[in-house]
Amino acid sequence: MSAASCLLTEDQFLCSICQDVFTDPVLIPCGHNFCKTCITQHWNVNVQSQCPNCKEVFNTRPELRVNTFISEMAAQFRQSAQQKASSSSSEQKAAKPGEVPCDVCTGTKLKALKSCLVCLASYCETHLEPHLKMSGLKRHQLIDPVENMEGRMCTEHDKLLELFCKTDQMCVCMICTVLDHKTHDVVPLKEEYEGKKAELGKTEAEIQQMIQKRRLKIQEIKHSVELSEEDADREIADGVQVFTALKESVERSQAELIDTIKEKQRKTEKQAEGFIKELEQEISELKKRRTEVEQLSRSEDHLHLLQSFRTLNSAPPTKDWTGVRVSPPSYEGTVVRAVNQLEETLSKPMKKLFTEAELKRVQQSAVDVTLDPDTAHPDLILSDDGKQVHDSDITKNLPDNPERFDTSASVLAKQSFSSGRFYYEVQVKGKTDWDLGVARESINRKGIITLTPQKGYWTICLRNENEYIACADPDICLSLKSQPQKVGVFVDYEEGLVSFHDVDAAALIYSFTGCCFTEKLYPYFSPGLNDGGKNSAPLIISPVNHTE
Repeated sequence: MSAASCLLTEDQFLCSICQDVFTDPVLIPCGHNFCKTCITQHWNVNVQSQCPNCKEVFNTRPELRVNTFISEMAAQFRQSAQQKASSSSSEQKAAKPGEVPCDVCTGTKLKALKSCLVCLASYCETHLEPHLKMSGLKRHQLIDPVENMEGRMCTEHDKLLELFCKTDQMCVCMICTVLDHKTHDVVPLKEEYEGKKAELGKTEAEIQQMIQKRRLKIQEIKHSVELSEEDADREIADGVQVFTALKESVERSQAELIDTIKEKQRKTEKQAEGFIKELEQEISELKKRRTEVEQLSRSEDHLHLLQSFRTLNSAPPTKDWTGVRVSPPSYEGTVVRAVNQLEETLSKPMKKLFTEAELKRVQQSAVDVTLDPDTAHPDLILSDDGKQVHDSDITKNLPDNPERFDTSASVLAKQSFSSGRFYYEVQVKGKTDWDLGVARESINRKGIITLTPQKGYWTICLRNENEYIACADPDICLSLKSQPQKVGVFVDYEEGLVSFHDVDAAALIYSFTGCCFTEKLYPYFSPGLNDGGKNSAPLIISPVNHTE
């Protein structure tokens, strides 16, 4: 008996109704075997006595008697299968919390390897074998193990959810399509699954791109901090050099200066750390969402993907970092303010040391500037290299493009600046009239212009050979000890500062402070009218020779 059973396959001992090893097998007239209870219940439900396999109909319900031979064979096979399952279960792991357990296992529930969408059950390795060997069960659709298989049934009609209503964006069964969703756009679950899976792929790529942008923003912020540290170190060194000359009498002021600079740096670092922390937190959230989307996109579980799609098919809310920057703090005026506090004890030579240090610092922000001929008034003559401009008293026939000044003898630089700091120097030697400064992009360039910050101009000017004016509202007359031969213009965009320096005297001429810049700034030049040759000398954009 034992040798014979080894030649039989597992399929021959399974009831086609319950799909389990025979219990009290009976042979009906057509030659097929079933569990006595299974065939009895089948005939009790159906009016006709019909074979579930071959569909042969019996006019009179056959008398059922247990087939002792098959029963003994099934019992022996069951014992062998149990021993095999017992041996296999010792190698397999019991289902842990959060893992899907096998629905067939009794006693210790083993971890399920697959779930069947037809049987609506999950199986461990041992109980999965029939689905891998039996021809009838091989046609069943297996997926990665999932819990709550009952949730795959339509709660209203108790049928498998195998379709998707695109009109109502929900999973439905076959009966739903002829009742509540009769006129709706309904597609197979797999078709919608493929579409949503493709969308998830795009979402995953978008999230990855967002992560990359934030990583680049972190690098940008760290670089800004490094620049800030360099500026802070340089400023500290300059301050120490100046205050050392005062020795013990100014040590307290020296400490206060360093503390002020370091406090600005600490604020910058604190701001950067806050941004980095926010960015890293967003990256963490985005990575988490990416992982969830990646896992969902690889899922073969149609229903789970569609039910989770709306929640995961978008990136988590994040901050718009486009305009976020960490700009190194400006130290313009820091040392000068310290000098003013020590006016009673400082001598004139010491004050000169301070201003030289300030000029040296702003010169570190030197940029290359050239004149833009498309903005120049037709009376102006520009050099070929774009570094010189003077008035000719002769109007050239030039296109009246929107960028060109048509009444004021002015011209802008080609370069514009919308962040950070920049500095340039202009030679004004031999001139009796000129305007210098910066202007915002949206200034009115047609007709008579008014040089005030309210109109978008931050400038100083020379009138009548020796009248120096800060063009504000109202104008501010400047008292200078000497006539500048070369003027340095410094701008700190974020600090809202525009300052003018006498380069040769290393003296501060004037500063516009507390400005609010919201658009591009262009260097602005006006050489003044030729005045019959009295003011024919050009304005010359000069290379910056850093003060030693």
